[in-house]
Amino acid sequence: MKKLFTCGLLLVALTGMAQHKQKGWIQLFNGKDLKNWDIKIKGHDLNDNFGNTFRVENGLLKVRYDHYKNFDEQYGHIFYKKQFSAYLIVVEYRFVGEQVPGGPGWAIRNNGIMLHGQTAASMGKDQDFPISLEEQLLGGNGKDERPTSNLCTPGTNVVIDGKLVTEHCITSTSKTYHGDQWVRASALVLGDSVIKHIVFKDTVLVYQKPQVGGGNVTNADPSLLQEGRLLKEGTISFQSESHPTDFRKIALFDLSPYVNDPEKLDAIIKKLQQETK
Repeated sequence: MKKLFTCGLLLVALTGMAQHKQKGWIQLFNGKDLKNWDIKIKGHDLNDNFGNTFRVENGLLKVRYDHYKNFDEQYGHIFYKKQFSAYLIVVEYRFVGEQVPGGPGWAIRNNGIMLHGQTAASMGKDQDFPISLEEQLLGGNGKDERPTSNLCTPGTNVVIDGKLVTEHCITSTSKTYHGDQWVRASALVLGDSVIKHIVFKDTVLVYQKPQVGGGNVTNADPSLLQEGRLLKEGTISFQSESHPTDFRKIALFDLSPYVNDPEKLDAIIKKLQQETK
């Protein structure tokens, strides 16, 4: 009986440790279906998943084009329905197969995590990209340097080293990941103050004061394009830009309860970075 009691206490302790490690994590992708996600593809109505572009198979969220004859600039996005302000998001992705006919050259092995975005419902039917900050997910082409976790800015600008940056894409310091290997990309997002792009354990890009501005978005509601409006929160979405992509992990730790306690926030961020290495 004593041995059973001791084993029981040990099991409770281990269970508690596991729960403690997972506390605060939200599995945005449940590995089973697209519950809690909205879909918006250019030229199609909200939640018209044209061509079964976004699907779940074998525990993976897949982006596929086998029902497309030609890509025809039908850029798509799948949005998690809840909006977030301060968080760490961790994504594991890979590129597979060949680009669909008609896809642009720059979109080969190209996807993205759209941060602080507008909602799917607020996009125009013929709008191509959501107003957002894109952590660009790239795969190598087998020969050229092609770092991942760059920043692209559809309808947005950022500040780097105290200067407003209006270029559409800013290159990160990430290495290139060729082939069909799984890559872990993360983003640490703290409201309208700072955003960091992370690949595996390395911070590869940092910027501040994300805000509305610039171009690179077509057919958006003009009332949403308020130049200089700081982006404190928004949606998270992933793309269909013409190259097949798999996602096996999309998890988020909500940091909003700690933003007013800098000491605790720093401690939790350090702990999370250790957990996700």
